[in-house]
Amino acid sequence: MNEVKEKISIERYESSKHDHLMEPLTSLLHEAYGPLAEKGMRYLASHQPPSKTRERLSEGESYLISHDGEIAGTVTLYKEKTDSTCEYYRKSGVYSFGQFGIKPSLQGKGIGSKMMDFLELRAKDLGGLELALDTSEHASHLIAMYEKRGYSIVAHTQWSVTNYRSVIMSKNLALI
Repeated sequence: MNEVKEKISIERYESSKHDHLMEPLTSLLHEAYGPLAEKGMRYLASHQPPSKTRERLSEGESYLISHDGEIAGTVTLYKEKTDSTCEYYRKSGVYSFGQFGIKPSLQGKGIGSKMMDFLELRAKDLGGLELALDTSEHASHLIAMYEKRGYSIVAHTQWSVTNYRSVIMSKNLALI
C-alpha cells in the first residue's frame, strides 16, 4: 500500500464555507460509487444530484478529506437515528456513517483508513457505543474490508432507494 496519510487533512463541512463544492463532491461520489453501479448495485451516491448531496451532508456531521489541498473524499457521521426505517439504527448508542467516498485514484493509500480511525474516535467521543454502516450484501470486498476493521454483520435492511438488500455492520466502540 502506497501511504499518503501525511498529506491529508480532515475538515468539518460547513454549508456557508463549502457550498460551492456541491458539484465536485457529487462528481467524486459518482466516481467512487461507479464501480459498484457498474456491477448492478444502485447506491444512492452513485447517481444522486447535487441537491441530494447537500441534503445528506446536512443530516449529520459531515467531513471533507483533502489530499495535497484537493478534495479526496467525504463522509457523514450520524448520531442516533431514532426516526430511521432501519431498526438497528434506532437502537440507543448506535451511531452510523454514510455517503463515504474516496476518489478512486487515491483509494488503497490509507486515506479511507485514516477517515475510519477519525470517525470511530469521533463517535466514541460523542457518546456512541457502536459505530454502524450499511452496504450492499453483494459488495463482498467492502464487507471484508470492514470485517478487517472489527465490524461484524448484525442485521439486514432494504432501503427504498436501492435495488439490493443491505447488510448492517457494527463495531463496538469500547474496543478502540
